[in-house]
Amino acid sequence: MASQSSKGSVHDFTVKDARGNDVDLSIYKGKVLLIVNVASQCGLTNSNYTELSKLYEQYKDQGFEILAFPCNQFGGQEPGNNEQILEFACTRFKAEYPIFDKVDVNGEKAAPVYKFLKSSKGGLFGDSIKWNFSKFLVDKEGHVFDRYAPTTSPLSIEKDIKKLLA
Repeated sequence: MASQSSKGSVHDFTVKDARGNDVDLSIYKGKVLLIVNVASQCGLTNSNYTELSKLYEQYKDQGFEILAFPCNQFGGQEPGNNEQILEFACTRFKAEYPIFDKVDVNGEKAAPVYKFLKSSKGGLFGDSIKWNFSKFLVDKEGHVFDRYAPTTSPLSIEKDIKKLLA
């Protein structure tokens, strides 16, 4: 695993929440995570946010968390600031799961956690994230279980979530 960074799991990273506070991802040890790069002006926004909220509502009490990372790298479809993004997700889609600081997911300035996710599970077209709503399912130990395309319905991942929660 020479291509892997020195970090061994998602739990080794610290990220910023939407209010600028540090969040040590080790607080999610023992939980199944769905990590998603989100955008508010994408053609996939309505279906993804709606289904993510359904999944979260159904499984949050069983040790499931969704970590949403806004990203403006695809078509400029997340132009707002963090406050506007939170307002949009929480008001329009009743998102109760954590929404983090806006990040880059590709390129030199990609967030370290995204560099780790991509090196753990390359996509159909290599490592780079292709569009908004790419999804990474992470097991309770912080290892990437699988990666799903932007067009993959969050509800279609439910069987894998159940398997990891068992």
